[in-house]
Amino acid sequence: MTKVRTTTVKPSCESCFFHCNQLCALNLDEPCATYRPNHPEGLRPPQQMRFVFRQERSVRSVWAFPTAAEQAALHSA
Repeated sequence: MTKVRTTTVKPSCESCFFHCNQLCALNLDEPCATYRPNHPEGLRPPQQMRFVFRQERSVRSVWAFPTAAEQAALHSA
């Protein structure tokens, strides 16, 4: 399997969509929590995590409660 490495640009207020479109009211030295990259096509929502289904690892549980007959045999005198 080939690993693809992407180069990421460090976020800054100057590259933020809100700063570039004069929508930011904050005066900070570093990007805030609402940072969104400025793209020519406009504001895009942040990429969401992908939902991946897990494979069933085992068909049978490792531990199970004793059956009713086994419990009766344990507690009968």
